[in-house]
Amino acid sequence: MSQEQQAGKGKAGAPGGLSRWMQHKANARVIRKVRRGRGAVMGMEVLVLNTVGRRSGQPRETPVAYFADGADAWLVVASGGGSRHPDWHENLMAHPERASVEVVGRGQVPVTPRVLDGADREQAWRLIAAAQPRIAKYQSKSERQYPVVRLTPR
Repeated sequence: MSQEQQAGKGKAGAPGGLSRWMQHKANARVIRKVRRGRGAVMGMEVLVLNTVGRRSGQPRETPVAYFADGADAWLVVASGGGSRHPDWHENLMAHPERASVEVVGRGQVPVTPRVLDGADREQAWRLIAAAQPRIAKYQSKSERQYPVVRLTPR
């Protein structure tokens, strides 16, 4: 355990306070872009994932890159580069019945999330890695397997 962790300043694999503040500012900017009808960031299509905090019960909104999965579903990857799943993934899995997405041109859509495994995950991962090789590169450097989540409209 690091000295910072012993001093109560952070958990292993978690970003620090400044990093989290910067991420919140950047997320707010991307969310505004999506809501204004511009849903691409750094060459990736982005949706706004609406969840509920697993501990706080407060509404949360997070911009997340997505990949179309047929006409009415989206695939998202819980990456983030750290040694733990991102908060949005934990919140989504804690309260899946309260999840929704905002996609350019569709407004808010309630969704049902399902973490893919086995052949379903492999097939989805091939699609994602072909569309965004950098995600596959990040995965190759991580000790954990990035969950792939299918979001299907309810």
